[in-house]
Amino acid sequence: MKTNAPTLCIGILTMNEERRITQCIESAKFANQIVVVDSGSKDNTVAMAQTLGAQVHTHADWQGFAEQRNRLIQYATCDYIFFLDADEVITPELQAEIQAAVSSGRKAAWKILWNQVAYGKSLTRMKSTGGVMRLFQSANLLRFEGVVHEHAVLADPMTPVITCKGRLLHYSRETVYGSLQKLAQYAQLGAAKRAKAGKRGGVLRGFASAFANFIQLYFFRRGFLCGAEGFLFCFFIALECFFRYAMLHYDKDTLEKIVTR
Repeated sequence: MKTNAPTLCIGILTMNEERRITQCIESAKFANQIVVVDSGSKDNTVAMAQTLGAQVHTHADWQGFAEQRNRLIQYATCDYIFFLDADEVITPELQAEIQAAVSSGRKAAWKILWNQVAYGKSLTRMKSTGGVMRLFQSANLLRFEGVVHEHAVLADPMTPVITCKGRLLHYSRETVYGSLQKLAQYAQLGAAKRAKAGKRGGVLRGFASAFANFIQLYFFRRGFLCGAEGFLFCFFIALECFFRYAMLHYDKDTLEKIVTR
């Protein structure tokens, strides 16, 4: 007797993503279910996602990335769930690996690597980071935790983790203006995370963190091979590191509200 093949849900978080949402969802259309949890977009993101066939649910009371992902989990009805950000695109190579993983029925978690696309150029000569877990067996995924760079909590902590060879295209920094906006958001979230952990901030700590991260990205991860776009990408991440510790020292009242809400 034939059993039903395992099914896949792809979940996407959005907030004013009309510029990228079409390409993102089009790359996810091989899934059995596409769920979008929107954080209160003021542009055409919701209408565009619905037109493309996604199930859209709006939760405008922002409580962090982890909470939005937890809300998304509630709407997923498939055997496996893959989390895709609105500024990411699944390549054909990665699609094939995801489909093979789901078809296998394995109880595992799959880690995904990125190819960064910054300021109109793919930084393919830059070495990728260790990646993040994005594909899970739904029954094994309990929740997400964390203010920023949230992490999954699994029912079975001994679940094997497999790294996919295919990569996501990550359009994280398309313009300098957009990078400045993202800098402010992520520096504040990173500062809040460190405030919660009881860490200290300050200009010198920020400079040390920025310098160390820039050296790591630009030289050891080969950002220098990617021209001016590679320099800008590494520089903005270093700036985020600096302002994270500056905020930790000078914006204590604001961070306290973020941590305690």
